[in-house]
Amino acid sequence: MGIVPLSKGGVSGTVIDAKLVFASALKARACSIILGHNHPSGNTKPSEPDKSITKKLVEGSNYLDLKILDHIIVTDETYSSLADMNYI
Repeated sequence: MGIVPLSKGGVSGTVIDAKLVFASALKARACSIILGHNHPSGNTKPSEPDKSITKKLVEGSNYLDLKILDHIIVTDETYSSLADMNYI
């Protein structure tokens, strides 16, 4: 349905607002969403903040009848899937 950029961070991190994530999904009348962000370092291992925001968004999505299908971390060379790692 679309790609919605919600945050632009620095080299070491960014802030993501769950309200903006859910507002974008609800405005699009989405039934499910895929989250994604990049790691400029090239390391696709999820950080603790990555895991934390994923957990928070998955929990919140349950109240809105939205399904988080995946949270993907991309680099120039590869990607990792938090769903494949059983974080979702």
